[in-house]
Amino acid sequence: MHEARARGLAAGPIGAAGFELATGVAALHERSDLDVVVRAHPGDQALHALAQAFANDYGAALAETLDGGELMVKTPDGPRLLPPFSAASAAVQALIAEAELTPKPALVDRRGSGAHDDLNLELLVRSAHTFAQTFDLVVDTARGARIDLTLRERLGAIGREAERRMLEVTGNVNAHRGAIWSVGLLVAAHANSGSRDPAVIAQVAAEIAVLPDAGQAPFASHGKVVRARFGVRGAAGEAQAGFPHVVQRALPALRAARARGASESVARSDALLAIMTTLDDTCLLHRGGIPALRTAQRGAAVALAAGGVGDAAGLRAFDELEAALLAQRASPGGSADMLAAALFLDSIERGTWA
Repeated sequence: MHEARARGLAAGPIGAAGFELATGVAALHERSDLDVVVRAHPGDQALHALAQAFANDYGAALAETLDGGELMVKTPDGPRLLPPFSAASAAVQALIAEAELTPKPALVDRRGSGAHDDLNLELLVRSAHTFAQTFDLVVDTARGARIDLTLRERLGAIGREAERRMLEVTGNVNAHRGAIWSVGLLVAAHANSGSRDPAVIAQVAAEIAVLPDAGQAPFASHGKVVRARFGVRGAAGEAQAGFPHVVQRALPALRAARARGASESVARSDALLAIMTTLDDTCLLHRGGIPALRTAQRGAAVALAAGGVGDAAGLRAFDELEAALLAQRASPGGSADMLAAALFLDSIERGTWA
């Protein structure tokens, strides 16, 4: 800690040592390690120098992490190794974070499969991992490229290959078709613009999305059928409009929940509800038509007005919403895709993992 403070960094003990210092309750023993938290801005050279000093004094492990090795983080399921931070890996982690978020109304989460008969959490996580190379290729393709038909068609081809691999891995189950489009576009826009501002990234994504893709398959997907039948814009229209449900609803909801001290899972669940209140979710329309969409929109609004999932009244309203959606065998999959997109942009803006 002296090394950190000498470099102008705030540092202090956490773990057992921090607990014992804060409470006076004995928690350390002779085999305890010392966990230290250091506060720094992303890219802070003082932090870089500190890590190098520790690497020189105590061995190569920190140097390997410093040079771009894997990072171990604590999660509700125990330690997890994360790859070096990059737009592509952040996109994969955003998909996994959305899948694992609990609770979500009638969607796959840690509690079960919601309204789905063909999806589960293990399958969603496996599907998400298939996109690591896809998003890397998107970054390489979009970085420095002119936004024109050539770029749009190249990205479309990458997306179709990603979908093919996803279906191969999932046994022909559509786990992330909508997310390939939404998150993939935002990855491309971030790489193309170099910006970390969500509004800027979303606007560049819109410029790409409005261009036609000559290689697009002619078959009628569920989304196309729903858009034609109900006159809604769907995922394509959301992207072409600059992702308003991500930029204007989900991200502000995340920030507001964090500002009032909510846990990260509560903030994310409330962000999902904020999306659901106004999104014309084509997954809901496909499964249950207008009644399912209205159930979701009204129920999400009621749950938020009651305090969200972090409040007892809000959680009761959430449970009622979920029960109503399960009775209609409908789930807000389009809203979940928008949440994944929001978590990606939030991750890029903050320079940290979803």
